[in-house]
Amino acid sequence: MARLQLPERERWEKILAESITTAEELHRLLDIRREGIEPVLSRYPMRINPYYLGLMKKSGDGVFEQGVPDSREILDLEGEEDPLREEDLSPVPGLTHKYPDRVLFLISNQCAMYCRFCNRKRKVGHPSTVTEETIREGLSYIRKTRSVRDVLLSGGDPLLLSDQVIFRILSELRAVDHVQIIRIGTRTPCTLPQRITPQLVRMLKGFHPLFISTHFNHPDEITSASAKACGRLADAGIPLGCQSVLLKGVNDSPDTMVRLMRKLLLIRVRPYYLFEADRVRGTSHFWTDVQTGLEIMRCLHKSISGLGIPQFVIDLPGGGGKVPLLPFGNDPGSRMQDSRSRIQDSRSEMQYEK
Repeated sequence: MARLQLPERERWEKILAESITTAEELHRLLDIRREGIEPVLSRYPMRINPYYLGLMKKSGDGVFEQGVPDSREILDLEGEEDPLREEDLSPVPGLTHKYPDRVLFLISNQCAMYCRFCNRKRKVGHPSTVTEETIREGLSYIRKTRSVRDVLLSGGDPLLLSDQVIFRILSELRAVDHVQIIRIGTRTPCTLPQRITPQLVRMLKGFHPLFISTHFNHPDEITSASAKACGRLADAGIPLGCQSVLLKGVNDSPDTMVRLMRKLLLIRVRPYYLFEADRVRGTSHFWTDVQTGLEIMRCLHKSISGLGIPQFVIDLPGGGGKVPLLPFGNDPGSRMQDSRSRIQDSRSEMQYEK
């Protein structure tokens, strides 16, 4: 008997509704001890939808580690709840105004999969963090603050909202004459690509200039489904950039990162940022040292064209903003010296070959 095919706009909602959210469900599917994760879930919620679950090959792999809770999330007290001081830089709840001409505007508290390394662990999955009132206040602030020309919609994940709600918010932003650029930060092309429906894309296409910052951390997250989702967005003229996070045990090897960047280009997503993981409480088991990231960047420069090389940045604690780290030294003198050394090494190799 043929299976009933749900319309795409309903299929993603059904997948999301079947997500794993309890310790008992996780225990049955992945044979993980309930006792180890129940205390974690009392503080930080879990959601693993069936699509993303299907990407997990085995315990401890790069996809598994991102989605499955770990007792260290509540046992290790290193870091801070809000290391970037987003709350201190919020003139109204849910909106951060750190840079003069742009704001971060939270319009959703839900994600298709709750990443265990999230820098907003304190917020996501908690209904009170984003409400109709906070969205109204945010829109009001943007309207009256004429220096704001660039709005980044984030959360949670903005694309977990309905098409109608997204349309309403985008329409209100486009009606503000000083808002020139709208960006959407979303992980759905990676964690729930079924959400990128033709209906959604047609609607988004009406709000250019619109940019999407998505988020892939591991090459196994790039599938035919995610390629299809990104292709739809790219075909609609929406530029796609990827903000990856460097995570211990997930992607902290040059080989993994080279494969990730190459695969991103194949699905028409431009590598944008590679972030040193924020020092958020409950995530220290993901932290790497800066030297690891610099070595990965050196390998990327040797292995892929500039088109596939992201900026390696640290978002400074205390709201200091993003600072790029260069793999060959951060001052002109050291970069020149490193370049001279590499040229000399190359000449020596050529002489040896002769």
